[in-house]
Amino acid sequence: MDDRRFPFLDGVAGALVDGGGRIVGCTATAEELLALPARVLCGRPIRDLLAEPEGWPDPDGVQGTWDGRAVVRTGDGRPVSLDLRVLSLHGAPQDGPDAIRQVVLGAPSSTADRWKQDQAFTRELFLQDRFGLAVFDTELRVVRTNTHLLPYTGVPPTLSGLRLADFLQPEDAVAVEAHLREVLETGRPLVLAEEFARTVVDPRSGRMMAISAFRLQDTDSAVIGLTVLFNDITEQYRARQRLALLHRATAAAGGSLSVTGTAEELAGALVPDIADVAVVDVAAAIFTGDEPVPDRAGQLLLRRTASAGPPGAAPATGDTVQVRADGMADTAADAAPDPAEAWTIHAPLAARGIPLGRVTIRRDRWRDPYDEGDRLLLSEIAARAGLSLDNARRYTREHRAAVGLQRSLLPPAVKTVAAVSTASVYLPTDSAGGVGGDWFDVIPLSSARVALVVGDVAGHGLQATATMGRLRTAVRTLADLDLEPDELLVHLDDLVSQLLVEADVVADADLDEALSGEHHEPGPGRHEPGSLGATCLYAVYDPVTRCCTLASAGHPPPAVARPDGTAEFLPLTPGPPLGVGGLPFEASDAVLEPGSVLALYTDGLIERGEGDIDEGMAELRRRLAGVGGGERPLREVALQLVAGLPPTRLRDDVTLLLARTRAVPARDTAAWSVRPEPAAVARVRADATAQLTAWGLDDLVFTTELVLSELVTNAIRYAGGPVGVRLIRADTLTCEVSDGSSTQPRMRRARLTDEGGRGLYLVAQLTSRWGSRYTARGKTIWTEQELPGTG
Repeated sequence: MDDRRFPFLDGVAGALVDGGGRIVGCTATAEELLALPARVLCGRPIRDLLAEPEGWPDPDGVQGTWDGRAVVRTGDGRPVSLDLRVLSLHGAPQDGPDAIRQVVLGAPSSTADRWKQDQAFTRELFLQDRFGLAVFDTELRVVRTNTHLLPYTGVPPTLSGLRLADFLQPEDAVAVEAHLREVLETGRPLVLAEEFARTVVDPRSGRMMAISAFRLQDTDSAVIGLTVLFNDITEQYRARQRLALLHRATAAAGGSLSVTGTAEELAGALVPDIADVAVVDVAAAIFTGDEPVPDRAGQLLLRRTASAGPPGAAPATGDTVQVRADGMADTAADAAPDPAEAWTIHAPLAARGIPLGRVTIRRDRWRDPYDEGDRLLLSEIAARAGLSLDNARRYTREHRAAVGLQRSLLPPAVKTVAAVSTASVYLPTDSAGGVGGDWFDVIPLSSARVALVVGDVAGHGLQATATMGRLRTAVRTLADLDLEPDELLVHLDDLVSQLLVEADVVADADLDEALSGEHHEPGPGRHEPGSLGATCLYAVYDPVTRCCTLASAGHPPPAVARPDGTAEFLPLTPGPPLGVGGLPFEASDAVLEPGSVLALYTDGLIERGEGDIDEGMAELRRRLAGVGGGERPLREVALQLVAGLPPTRLRDDVTLLLARTRAVPARDTAAWSVRPEPAAVARVRADATAQLTAWGLDDLVFTTELVLSELVTNAIRYAGGPVGVRLIRADTLTCEVSDGSSTQPRMRRARLTDEGGRGLYLVAQLTSRWGSRYTARGKTIWTEQELPGTG
């Protein structure tokens, strides 16, 4: 008996038994199992091999089959437990006792038990309903499935012989078959590969399957197919997706301090993961930084701020809608329910119990309607987005306050004085820290001169703005003393150094409070680190001499556009930033032709986002070229210079001050040297009268004679030495009297019995402005009178 002809009997011993119970043939497996050769086994009664022969059935007593377990004795004396099956063969009546009557099959009991376990495992596996099980052939046709392979709409009740593409969406079938084909080709098992399964009949959201597969091979290692397990993980997948969406939406909404930006980021994060269309409506008061207040009817006016979705499906922004304060749509109480609400969800946006708006998502009808999990998810997203929106509202309020304060401290954008006409541009930063501490100023000085100032306080926010206001006030006060630019910066540096000392004292107090467990909110006197450092550029332009004297405290040099179309940066030796202390400042002089455009700016203009300062300065010089000498309005020129600068989001304030220089013609000035004797006063009055008459200023003759008489007399009486007189006709009439004394005049209130002391009082009453300044040779007392027709 050759068992190689029966590969399905691999591991099973077989024997043929005649009517007398003798073995007439056996397989090689039987020889191996019993450790006896066939020549010994053949002709031997089968009962002789049994340890307990009494239980063996007679050949004629078996009808059909007999199964049992018996212990046999092998040729080497080992007892072996076998599971046996006896198949009865009933021959013709004329067959003798030597005819084969039984086929005996046997296998070791341990092997038989394992087979039974395998059969039970396979049988029970195909009866499970917690996952789908399928056997595919090598052509990826379904051979066998359990009853719960894909118990979903659109799956045929009988799948045998079908391919996945026969009942699944083409793209889903291709994706799954790609995994299965790789298992067939490589033999590497597939473990928990996630793929969507959507049927042809119901192509909605479908189910997410975790697919595992392994290859099947026969005893000759030939591939005969593969077994695939389909585990429905849709709920777990949705939970993961919802958690990931919650994190993405929270991060997106919290990434902006702009109210509109927060709404747009939120709407964009919801599409397409949970919605086909998302709309964010924000209370109108939020855009000004105010807290929304519902009206008496509990209604709140919302502005449609952001929407996301396919073109044509997403509603336009800018419309307004009136809703209940809880953020839900305001519909009549008796209105019929809308079936579309199953595909629409509203969620209120609120923070600290204050309604801020609402978010609405809508899903197309071909997708599954929203369930309770989707509603809870949107509510959580809206709760977190409400905090971000409230932060944006509070930032907007502070930003508007800081910008408003800063703009209130700055001069008009366009200003004209005798020496220059100016235009300015101020662009506040877009950073989270708030506006910076940039400032500029145009300060009229004596003798038709003008001071041009630009500065930059370190840091951002209200503290930087407040510090800027203090420095601007200090500069104006020092400028009123007519100090030279380098000397003015020395005094300003001293002031900043004192402020830094005060800030250190406050910081030490804060540290003591922290160590003691106390806490105080930052107040006006509490400074953030770095909020007092500053740079400043101070320039004085004299339209009579056309000379510009300037000094810098760590500030970039000014640029000038010449009338001939060239542009350059004025040579300047910058000193240290304000607050360093102990280092000098150096003044530089430059002659500017009439019509030149002087550009003072802060570093926000030349840093240009990601670029370096050198590139920014080169670009500024290129744009300035050709500006000088033209008649274009300076405001238009200033806007052109900042257009496109910086190319990216503003990281610092941008401040630009342009000044087009003017000159006082020589015919509009007159100067005399006066001998220090009383008789010279009359000659001064006569010369001044003649000059005013030539200028057509007869209305100012009387006042000017009185002013010059008083000032020249005082100079001769108290200063001695040479005295100089100068008249300047510009936007006002300036009278100057210079002497060699460094003693400043002081106006005082004369008593009734005093014979003198009323001269400066009269000068102050007769002129619109007066003062004195130190010079290299002493001092100069000046007065200003408004020209007729300009008052």
